[in-house]
Amino acid sequence: MDPMDVRPVLTSVSSWCPGGRPPTSVCRMKVCVTSMCGTYAYSRPVVLRGLTDNTRFRLLCSKSSLLREFGVRTVRLSTANTFSYRKVDVPLQEYVDDFLRPQSTDALGSETLYFFGDNNLTEWRSLFERYEPPPYVLPHTSAAYSFGIAGPGTGVPFHWHGPGFSEVIYGRKRWFLYPPEKEPHFHPNYTTLSWVRDTYPHLPEDEAPLECTIRPGEVLYFPDRWWHATLNLDTSVFISTFLG
Repeated sequence: MDPMDVRPVLTSVSSWCPGGRPPTSVCRMKVCVTSMCGTYAYSRPVVLRGLTDNTRFRLLCSKSSLLREFGVRTVRLSTANTFSYRKVDVPLQEYVDDFLRPQSTDALGSETLYFFGDNNLTEWRSLFERYEPPPYVLPHTSAAYSFGIAGPGTGVPFHWHGPGFSEVIYGRKRWFLYPPEKEPHFHPNYTTLSWVRDTYPHLPEDEAPLECTIRPGEVLYFPDRWWHATLNLDTSVFISTFLG
């Protein structure tokens, strides 16, 4: 992908620290401008550009703004392994101060606490109401948001669920995807970072995943039941729209 095609991130108001992970120019997915590329809705992932203008939402997701509005509110952290069994509740301010740091290459997923997915929709409604979601839905589905903040090197190892969209507000998120019938080889308690370091470089070409790095101004659509793992390259703020 050409980064010049992406809307610029508002780094001057963010104050979320960069992560320093090396970028990747690999994109094994179709990239569409504006259109949903309907032929992909049930068949394969697609990167969409030019869908919405979430400039206002980005301002509200700056570090200072989120801590001012939500710093004392409780967020639920999940372990960053495939099944995310353990949950821990802490104030957002404490999460940012004490947990939001680069992922250790030796840490297990069960040892990594990560704010994603478990959102109190009542407490976060004032923020979510400012988000402009992708203007597409699948028949007989409704949308549900999943909001998160994560440090560089963190992510969720391979798992699957229903279809949806994922958008990065700040930072960069690298995705690895396999079709439903092609289950990847992975340990559910190893982090995506360890998989990228230890397993991915040794995969034969025919076992390589689809992959792409999503930046602000881009939306990834993932179809139903596709295996996927994520890796945050920077301190990242992101929101997904699940279609269920």
